[in-house]
Amino acid sequence: MRVDILTLFPGMFAPVLGESILRIAQEKGRVEFHLHDLRAYGEGTRRNVDDRPYGGGPGMVLMCGPVFRAVEAIEREAGGRARRVLTSPQGRLLTHDLALGLAGEGRLLIICGHYEGYDERIPLGLGAEEVSIGDYVLTGGELAAMVIVDAVVRLTPGVLGDEESSQRDCFAQGLLGYPQYTRPAEFAGMKAPEALLSGDHARVAEWRAAETRLRTAQRRPDLLMRRARIAVADLTGRKDGP
Repeated sequence: MRVDILTLFPGMFAPVLGESILRIAQEKGRVEFHLHDLRAYGEGTRRNVDDRPYGGGPGMVLMCGPVFRAVEAIEREAGGRARRVLTSPQGRLLTHDLALGLAGEGRLLIICGHYEGYDERIPLGLGAEEVSIGDYVLTGGELAAMVIVDAVVRLTPGVLGDEESSQRDCFAQGLLGYPQYTRPAEFAGMKAPEALLSGDHARVAEWRAAETRLRTAQRRPDLLMRRARIAVADLTGRKDGP
């Protein structure tokens, strides 16, 4: 997979891309990252990339010209069009399913939003998917891009040492994960569950399944409701079919 990142602050990415799983993914040849400075495609001697919004209001807005020129140049150099993603607090929420879909792409181009926002013609004209990492606003889209990259790359085949690891992730099955424990069996008066120490694989699996349902019900009941809606939709679809 090739990931191009268009940003006003390419220097922010080196510490993240050079460590942990993202570094290992590059060493394995599973992913390559290319950082592009949006300012290089700016207008005039000052390389401007933003301007005041039509209609007035606070802040500045990313202009179309620099972004379109950058995307065209990046994809020309890479030899083809990528799946384009634009970081935005107004975008589709990043979920496991979305990350899994992005991980199946051969190429991604992530455009980091900035300032007060961006000219609406950028996502419209480029066909870029607006993606959000949560219902809050950051000072820029760089941190959001890093989150997207990390979520996507770890789902890319061959990146993790244990191929089943990502399949057991929280949200992979639409539920939260079960509690985890390790040595010692007792710490500060708190004991690890007896079921996990029993050596009985069936008992361990039963405990984990029960805890998964309980934790999801307590912390994210919306996930259980979503699973129920999907199950009903699937059942309805089967009944309506031939």
